[in-house]
Amino acid sequence: MRTDVVWQTVLCALIGYLVGGINPSYIIGRIRGIDIRKTGSGNAGASNAVIILGAKAGVFSMIFDIAKAYLVVLMAQKGFPDAALFAPELAAACCILGHIFPVLMRFHGGKGLACLGGAILRFDWRLFLILLGVEIVILLVSNYLCFVPISASIIYPIVHGLTGTETGWIGSLFLCAASAGIIYKHAKNIRKIFKGTEMRFSYLWMSPEKKEKERERIRKNGGEIKGLPSVEAAGESETELAEEERSEKAEDKNGDIS
Repeated sequence: MRTDVVWQTVLCALIGYLVGGINPSYIIGRIRGIDIRKTGSGNAGASNAVIILGAKAGVFSMIFDIAKAYLVVLMAQKGFPDAALFAPELAAACCILGHIFPVLMRFHGGKGLACLGGAILRFDWRLFLILLGVEIVILLVSNYLCFVPISASIIYPIVHGLTGTETGWIGSLFLCAASAGIIYKHAKNIRKIFKGTEMRFSYLWMSPEKKEKERERIRKNGGEIKGLPSVEAAGESETELAEEERSEKAEDKNGDIS
C-alpha cells in the first residue's frame, strides 16, 4: 500500500474520531451549569438532552450529531481521493466511536444512534428512510428507545455488506466495530428493562399523573431517577411563571393608564 494511501486513510480515521467527540448536549449542559452525564439517564445524547435540557436543546443535539457523521463520511469520500476504498466506513466508525468514547470527556460520551443515522444517510439516503420507518415501528411497539440503536446497529452492517458497495464486507467490518460500541453502551438499558427500571419512551408525552406513575414504577423496582424535577415541582414552577406573566401584564396596563 502506497504511503499517500496510508496517511490519507489514517487522517480520515483521526478526523472522524475528533469530530465525533464534539458533543453538543454536553456543551449546552455545561453552559447551563449541568453535567448531563450525571443527570437523567446519564447519557450525553439527544434523548437525555430532551428530558434534562428541553426539546430545543435535544433536537439541536440530534441534528448536530447526524450532521457531523454525515460530513465525516462526505469528507472521506470527496476530500481524500487517494485514501483506501474503505476510508468512508472507517471514518464513520471512528466518528461513532469518538462520540461514544471521546477522549476530552474521559471516554464517557453518548450512545451513537444519531451518528449512526448520519452515516447511513450519507451512504444511502433511501436505505436511511427504510430503516427509519422500521425503527419507528420497533420504537412504538416496544416503547423502549434502546431497542432502536441496538437493532439498527445489527441490521445496517449486514445490509451494507450485501448491497454490493465497492468495499463489500471489509467496510462492514469497520461498521461492526462501531456497532459493538453502540450495543455495549445499551447493555445497561436491557438490564434495566428486565428489572423494570427503564423509563418508557412514551414518558415524553405522558400526562403529569401518568408521569408520576411511571416514576413510581421505577422507584418501586429499585431504580433511580437522577436530575429530574418532581411532577409537583414542575407544576409549581409553571404556576409561578404564569403568576409572573399576569403580574407583568397588570403592570403594563397600569403603565398605559398612567
